[in-house]
Amino acid sequence: MDAINAAINPQVKRYVKEALAVIVGSFVFAVGLDCFEVPNGIAAGGASGLATVISKVASDHGFMLPVGMQVIAMNALLMIAVVRTGGKRYLARTIAGVLATALFTDILAPVLPALGQDDLLLAALMGGTVCGLGLGLVFRVGANTGGTDIVAQLISRKTAISVGFACLLVDLVVIAVSIPVFGMENALYSSVAMYLSSRFIDTVVDGLGVQRAAFIISQKPKEIEQLILRELDRGCTSFEASGSYTGRHQRVLYVVMGRQETSLLKSMVAEVDSHAIVFISEVHEAFGEGFREFAE
Repeated sequence: MDAINAAINPQVKRYVKEALAVIVGSFVFAVGLDCFEVPNGIAAGGASGLATVISKVASDHGFMLPVGMQVIAMNALLMIAVVRTGGKRYLARTIAGVLATALFTDILAPVLPALGQDDLLLAALMGGTVCGLGLGLVFRVGANTGGTDIVAQLISRKTAISVGFACLLVDLVVIAVSIPVFGMENALYSSVAMYLSSRFIDTVVDGLGVQRAAFIISQKPKEIEQLILRELDRGCTSFEASGSYTGRHQRVLYVVMGRQETSLLKSMVAEVDSHAIVFISEVHEAFGEGFREFAE
């Protein structure tokens, strides 16, 4: 029985943690949408941006079309594609993300104040930031809000266009559609909000603690390896490689470290072997001993 509880508890905790992330992220996204974007005519791409445009047109003709309900209707049609191409877990997380963001958007709309109405730049900056933070929390646990993502994936499967570029194209089309309704100035500010949102999504999903990874090719790998272990207190992986030009076999060192340790590594390598070759790149997430735990 204890063994069963030990196996179930971590799984239950993970599901609770994911559900809370979706709820909190959807709430934050709805705040950004209702306080800054929708009341200021900022349609920053996606299903919510298109719904903002349609809602304004409907309002001008004397009837209401809530943004959240529109988002649910749009995604209901797209769910067919998700059922055909995605697994059950992906479908469940998509439905959860869509429903949570849409319901919070409509529930909070009558309650939250419209902010930044005298300053479109402020509205775009805050709207993009807050919406990006909210969506980042949702995306971080593997959920999503459908809309643009699904359309972009369909375009990518039918053409040679990447998903990221297809997503950008769809968002730009939504912004272009908003021009006759809100004007060119609002469309430009919508582009600002869209860019900020994408940057904050990446920041939340990838994390602020960006690590550095270094490949070191040297004639003195043992000495450098010992310095890394002793001075940086970091583990180091070595593997055999061969140069395509010389055909010579030699060991390559690989180490992941904090950003602040990069300068120390370079000075140590230069001290041991000034002819060494060092490649340094960013690692957005590192888990395991010496880094973050997998449960975080």
